[in-house]
Amino acid sequence: MDLFTSIKKKIEGKNIRIVFPEANDKRVYDAAKRLANDGLAIPILLGNEEIKAFPGSELINPLEYDKFDEMVKSFLDRRKGKNTEEQAREMLRKGNYFGTMLVYMGLADGLVSGATQSTAETVRPALQIIKTKPSLSKTFGYFIMVREKEKYIMGDCAINPNPTAQELAEFAVESARVADAYDIDPRVAMLSFSTNGSAKTDETAEVREATLIAQKMAPDILIDGEMQFDAAFVEKVGMSKFPGSQVAGNANVFIFPDLNAGNIGYKIAQRLGGFEAVGPFLAGLNSPVNDLSRGCNSEDVYKTAIVTAAQSLTK
Repeated sequence: MDLFTSIKKKIEGKNIRIVFPEANDKRVYDAAKRLANDGLAIPILLGNEEIKAFPGSELINPLEYDKFDEMVKSFLDRRKGKNTEEQAREMLRKGNYFGTMLVYMGLADGLVSGATQSTAETVRPALQIIKTKPSLSKTFGYFIMVREKEKYIMGDCAINPNPTAQELAEFAVESARVADAYDIDPRVAMLSFSTNGSAKTDETAEVREATLIAQKMAPDILIDGEMQFDAAFVEKVGMSKFPGSQVAGNANVFIFPDLNAGNIGYKIAQRLGGFEAVGPFLAGLNSPVNDLSRGCNSEDVYKTAIVTAAQSLTK
């Protein structure tokens, strides 16, 4: 069963509500309509009367929302004095802030945006309102790498340039926990240019420390390192370089030591290895918010919304 067929089976009929702040964009509108037609989600379209609701959708005009005062109060409570009421009203007239508040207030399950706006415009409201889970220091971005029946998770490939050992450990544990949404039984490799102490530098020591922290945080999850990619991925190499490891040679979740390695690594797999790179998806938020590329097409929006819906079931 391919990745999206598997995810669709998990979310169909669950009445998951996904907010689309950019519903006036044809790519977004068409994807939302397809989601509703397929019975995979209830799209919440933000905009005015120029946008036409379709069966299975809901249209909300933030400027005419009958619970706007209630939303403003909830926003001010959440921001704890960081914004005035006047600022709150101005911010909540913007689609991303309004949509994120719908998620925070439990009126929606997730949000997809970024087709016409920057990553910061999508992510900032999520970090300010939904916020990162108490168990994580930072949110991070992962890709699902798909090639025929193969599927892997790679992170962080999108957000944090130089994570600490503690942060790497948190990324590893959270990546393993979200893997279930994609029918991946996680075996997590903490990647490095060293395998099992073959090199000793500050960089390799940090990955070794991250591995120990992650193993203590989640003793029920198979996490091992530090290891080179070939030791993580090729069984014969893993047995030779890291004998006794249950992860080496069998890993399916890969945690990179920094953003340089992560971004380069997933793109090599995509461009040379023929993998489809699905994402990036934000992990670690209390509720799912995901960012689109401004170069996305309707299919990208559709797939991102499907994954967002699946994330809402495991938050």
